Parts: sequence; structure tokens; C-alpha cells
Amino acid sequence: MKALQVELDNGRGYPIYIGSGLLAQTELLTRHIRSKQVAIVTNETIAPLYLAPLRAALSAYQLEAVILPDGEQYKTLGYLEKIFDQLLAAKFSRNATLIALGGGVIGDMGGFAAACYQRGIAFIQIPTTLLAQVDSSVGGKTGVNHALGKNMIGAFYQPQCVIADADVLDTLDDRQLSAGLAEVIKYGLIRDPEFLAWLEASMPLLLARDKTALAHAIERSCANKAEVVGEDEFESGARATLNLGHTFGHAIETGSGYGHYLHGEAVAIGTCFAADLSRRLGWLNDADVERIVALFKAAKLPVTPPASMTAAQYVDLMAVDKKNVDGKIRVILLEAVGRASLPVNVELTHLQETLNTYVG
Repeated sequence: MKALQVELDNGRGYPIYIGSGLLAQTELLTRHIRSKQVAIVTNETIAPLYLAPLRAALSAYQLEAVILPDGEQYKTLGYLEKIFDQLLAAKFSRNATLIALGGGVIGDMGGFAAACYQRGIAFIQIPTTLLAQVDSSVGGKTGVNHALGKNMIGAFYQPQCVIADADVLDTLDDRQLSAGLAEVIKYGLIRDPEFLAWLEASMPLLLARDKTALAHAIERSCANKAEVVGEDEFESGARATLNLGHTFGHAIETGSGYGHYLHGEAVAIGTCFAADLSRRLGWLNDADVERIVALFKAAKLPVTPPASMTAAQYVDLMAVDKKNVDGKIRVILLEAVGRASLPVNVELTHLQETLNTYVG
């Protein structure tokens, strides 16, 4: 096991535990649980796989399991209320601990429920997808989607710890594995060119689920994210660079219907858009863009957008983004391969040129 630390002010930092067999290490959990009341929020896919061993590890506690449907389309206020219903019915107090056992949707919803219930209870992230282990479980972004925009309702709320057990990836399907690799690639593109080169060389090992390669990818990704979050917890500056490809990607997820594209798939396409736009501003050259597209293809990720969406839809949906200021669309671009920009105001003419290149 390795432990990384997310360093925050006022002593609010927390560890990220990375290793194999961590779900069986009861003490990792119990050191972060405040009282006898523990709620486990999970979904219908993960519950049959990992709920029973987690229950066994926490048999000394008053346990309440909340099992939600699996999918981005269920990441809504309506399903969030089901968590509150069970917590209240079980008479859980503000000293309770909530454990989010699942992928990014469960982590976001569980964290937001913890932030809201009785104005805040402790929670622990146990991510079960690669994407959640390397990205969404770290940093305290929680929330739900709205019909008009992804993740538009939420809060910054940090976990007590993150437990990334690499063994749970054994049950992850190939599509979900590739979706997680999109966020892994992002770290190389925005701030870690050495890691990016390693990813280009190691992609066959990662797709073959080589445990050593996956462990390195998870650790390096988490180390990058922990450093950025430690510098800028509330995304007032450098943390925004973690959103490379996300403004376009969120538009794809919303416009095509939540759940049609996995988050990582949409981010991969969105990053190709961002690379093209960066080229139009003179920051990347043709070879840079081709290199980026080739790496996403090597990870078995899509690089072209849904045929059903129009350029006008993208513009409308991108106008509903948390980075925008005074009605100006702002996106993260690449000043170079391995270095991201802070949010850039995008001229509509440049945006239209990129959209017209990719969108029919």
C-alpha cells in the first residue's frame, strides 16, 4: 500500500490509500469513522460485488445500505433524496459517516448527500472505477446533474480519506477501463509530459490490465491531482486546468442524453476539440494534435463527436458552464503538450471553426 496526502489548510488534509486488498483492511476504514452509524451508498452493479465484504469488515457498526440505480441518468436531485430518506428513516445523526462505494456518479452523489445531510457529515470515498480512482474521488467536488447542464448543482466537500483498491478493477469492463484512461491521459497533457510519454509507451500494458502499470498510473494521477487541489481547493486558479476537454465533453454528455457517453469518452472527444482550438490560436502544431488524437485512439476511446449534435447545440450548452464569466465562454486549452492554460475567453469565430471541423 502507498499513501498520498492531499494537503489543505486548517488541518483538513486527508490520505489517499492506493494498493491491493485494501477493502479487507478494516483498520483503514475504522480510523476515519466517527461513530457507530455508517451508511454505505452504492449502486445495483457494485452492490452484488463489494457490498457484502464491506459489510463484513464493518460488522461492529450500525449499517444502512442505500442502493441506487447505476448510470449517469440517475445522478439527479430526485435520486439524491432517496439517500436522505434512508438516513432519516434510520435516525442517523450528524456524527454518522457515509461511505461512497462506486464510480464517479456514486462518489459525487454520496459526497453531496454528506455535505447536505444535517449540514454536513463525514464521508469516505471508495472508488470502484479507474476514472473515479484517478480523478473524481479526489478533491471534494460533489454534486448532481440538471437537465440543462452537468454538475451544475453541488458543493466542494472533502472526504475523510480515499481508498483506491486496485483489485476492484478486475471486475471493470473494458469500456469503463478506457473511460478512466481519458482522465489519466489528461494529467500528462496538462502538467506532466514525462508521464505522457510513459503512457504512450505503456498503453498496451494498461489495456491488458497489467497490475504494475495500473498501479503506477493511479499513483501518478493521484499525485498530480493532490498537488493541484492542495494549491487551489476551490478552483479559483490552477485547479481549473483539470477541466481540459470538459467544457466540450459536458456539452456532449448533456446534448446526447446523460448515460449515452461515459464521462471519460466525452472528455476524450472534448480534449480533441480543445487541441484543435489550441492549434488555431497558434499554441499547438499539427503534429501535437495528431499525437493527442493518436493516444486517445490507442486507449480505445472515441475521438469524433455524436452525429446527432449541431454546432449551435454545442454553443448553447457550453454557455452553461461554471468557468464562464459575464456570458463569455471560457475553456481550458493547451499552451503546449504538457502545459495547460488557465480558462481562456473563446472568440466565437475560432470556436465555430473548430466545431465546423468536427460537427456535421
